[in-house]
Amino acid sequence: MAVDRLEEQRFWMNLHPNVKRRVLEMKNNLRIVDGRIYTENGSDVTHMFDVVLKTTESQIRGLKAVSNLADHERDHGGFVFAFFRVCQTMEEQFPTLSQSDLARLMFIGTFAGWEDGKLKHDNGVPITKKALAELLDVSRSAFNDFYGKLIAEQILTEREDGLYISTGLFYRGELSNASELAKSVQYTRLFRKTVRELYQKYNGRSIKQLALIYAVLPFVNFNYNVICFNPQEHNADLVRPMTLENLAALLGYKKTEKLAEALRRLKYNGKPVFGFFEMDGDRRKKKVVVNPAVIYAGDGKTLEAIKILFK
Repeated sequence: MAVDRLEEQRFWMNLHPNVKRRVLEMKNNLRIVDGRIYTENGSDVTHMFDVVLKTTESQIRGLKAVSNLADHERDHGGFVFAFFRVCQTMEEQFPTLSQSDLARLMFIGTFAGWEDGKLKHDNGVPITKKALAELLDVSRSAFNDFYGKLIAEQILTEREDGLYISTGLFYRGELSNASELAKSVQYTRLFRKTVRELYQKYNGRSIKQLALIYAVLPFVNFNYNVICFNPQEHNADLVRPMTLENLAALLGYKKTEKLAEALRRLKYNGKPVFGFFEMDGDRRKKKVVVNPAVIYAGDGKTLEAIKILFK
């Protein structure tokens, strides 16, 4: 018993601080009835606790994944949820918006206010129409054309107290509080700092390349960040990766190599935004993975494995 107690103490001491915090939060939400320990929903978890806190290996793995994801989110400036209809191209979802428009829309989405969609600077100051034009840094005619499309599509709404972006497209806050429309479609995390830095770098002649990030969202697997035919599949053995040739056809590229070159040119902090792998040396059958520093929808369990691909 003393040996077991010593092992538990060593195990606890070696845990990451964030993991310890989550374990303690879990413990604080328990209740004791007749000597048994129950969670808030009534599950009996007495076997998980002794005089010293015990945690199963699978729980630790889950808590570490949550901790890694929290660190990742913080490192990239937090995120907004981006909502979209799975396996439907953005051209179909937004027929009036050009590639350049999609890139600028993605950028604007990172300024969505907490739970209400009001456009705000990071210091909380509302973003006016004039301020939005300055942020986008485009010509007056280009801005007016783009702004008019967003209003017509009800992507952007003008109110007395400011501009609001549709929370059915971009949302910051607890997912459980998102609109019913948003809950009915797929989503991913769009990292704010990353997207803004990419916009500053590629705004101008390269803006269409940046739009590719938004264009591929409907085809990125929820857990593995690979572009595929079944983005909602959780079982790794059943995921069907899409070839670069397939993706080019979906996005309207007549030449696969032209798309490949556009994807290769996108870099963030010197690392590719899109990674490639091929089978049997056939370039046409290359598969595509998206750097999780830009987008990631999973629960964190696959995050470190995907990040390794971009080191």
